[in-house]
Amino acid sequence: MRHVFQYVAASVFVPVIVTSLLEHSPAAERPPNLVLIMTDNHGPWTLGCYGNRDIKTPHIDRLAERGTLFLHAFANNAVCSPTRASVLTGLMPCQHGVHRYLSGPTQIGPQAYNTLEEFDTLPSILVDNGYVAGLCGKWHLGGEIEPHEGFSYWITKPAGHSVGFYDQQVIEDGEIRTEPKYLTDLWTEHGIRFIEQNRDRPFFLYLAYNGPYGLGRAMREPIRNRHAEGYADQSLDSFPRTEPQPWNFNYGSWIGDKQVIRKYAAEVSGIDDGVGRIMQTLDEQKLTENTLVIFMADQGLAGGHAGYWGMGDHTRPLTAFDWTMTIPLIFHWPGKVDSGRREERMVSNYDLLPTILSEFGVNTQARAKLKRPGRDFSPMLRGEAIPWENEHFYEFENVRAIRTDRWKYIERIHQQPNELYDLAEDPQEHKNLYGDPNYADRVVELRKRLYRFFEEHADPKWDLWRGGGTKTDLITEKFFGIKNPYAPSRYLPDGSPNENRTP
Repeated sequence: MRHVFQYVAASVFVPVIVTSLLEHSPAAERPPNLVLIMTDNHGPWTLGCYGNRDIKTPHIDRLAERGTLFLHAFANNAVCSPTRASVLTGLMPCQHGVHRYLSGPTQIGPQAYNTLEEFDTLPSILVDNGYVAGLCGKWHLGGEIEPHEGFSYWITKPAGHSVGFYDQQVIEDGEIRTEPKYLTDLWTEHGIRFIEQNRDRPFFLYLAYNGPYGLGRAMREPIRNRHAEGYADQSLDSFPRTEPQPWNFNYGSWIGDKQVIRKYAAEVSGIDDGVGRIMQTLDEQKLTENTLVIFMADQGLAGGHAGYWGMGDHTRPLTAFDWTMTIPLIFHWPGKVDSGRREERMVSNYDLLPTILSEFGVNTQARAKLKRPGRDFSPMLRGEAIPWENEHFYEFENVRAIRTDRWKYIERIHQQPNELYDLAEDPQEHKNLYGDPNYADRVVELRKRLYRFFEEHADPKWDLWRGGGTKTDLITEKFFGIKNPYAPSRYLPDGSPNENRTP
């Protein structure tokens, strides 16, 4: 197990590894900094740089104009704790064991613990390489009271979900207190403070906003940031007015709700303000040229799209639709990342860790206990042609999926239906082609690829589909009475029926 404040203990490794980083970037006086800005429940459709004309996001748009924007970036799960764990570890839920969002005793109290403690993570790897690491915002990966993974600067929330953005509880210096300030501004201000305090050493800032969120009581809270007046009478037509689909479990009535959509838009713009302040700070501290800034979300959110509001856990059964897995992703690093590039190739959130480590000249695969599924897409940031298969893999408890350029195959265990969608003809994923004999060969081909991926990467300890456990409770258990009885699959890795499977 690693512990907090590893900087001194890890210093014996610094001369060799930091030298390699300096060789990787000879023009810099020190290794590059990393600022990872992550939002919560946030679809790319809300940003001007992705085509939105209603919501004001000038600073994020400028980041995209001066960097590389990914048009097809995907999250591998529908909710926040698993996706954040995957970004920080480069692993799938069936490898890190976080299958749904954390709640209850895992976060606060005598049973609380860090769910990533047995893994090398992005912060712990960078700290081992001479960095200082700071978390400002949402952790939601267990043991919220004290710093983990090498973070020495730590201000967060005692719970993952957001019931509001004002007068909320925060954790600072190991104590829980009520913070009257707007949380989005609070996280930004601490991010600025961390940058200013560490301007003379390589740093990793994880700025993890708990907005825009889009769910629960937080959206019924009055708008109190500076964008209230600007959105007060706006229709915000970028939020589709659709009829709720039957699978929309508990938010269908929010589609077209003006209070909700104006609140969500204001929270997006509040985050944009924070991005602008962070970039201004980097400029003022003369750090912009030596800092990789990444803007992304943990997973997407439907705001009326295809007849849904919410995430993949707001449907019954649980889903793997594009509106829940599609995320914004922007890289900014002057001179190192192409300016104004709009990248068409598909990338996954579990590709992020190997890509960052490659950019920073750090190789840790040899010491990794598990084979990371992610691929290094760093050459794309410079417009280079590399061999690349456009495919993305997803898992959310009893749901697994493979998505390609055109096709998506979704399979469930102990539940129906399985699904096949032709995304070119049916981008809203309303026409399930599974069971149509005209597409039988396509199902077999995609199923083989899906099973091959999980056969290669799943850790039996956390593989729900083969009787493994979980670090979280399960939505499928709560709502469907499935108490983790995941038996061998109905199909073998080659796509043929498993005759030995017990129904």
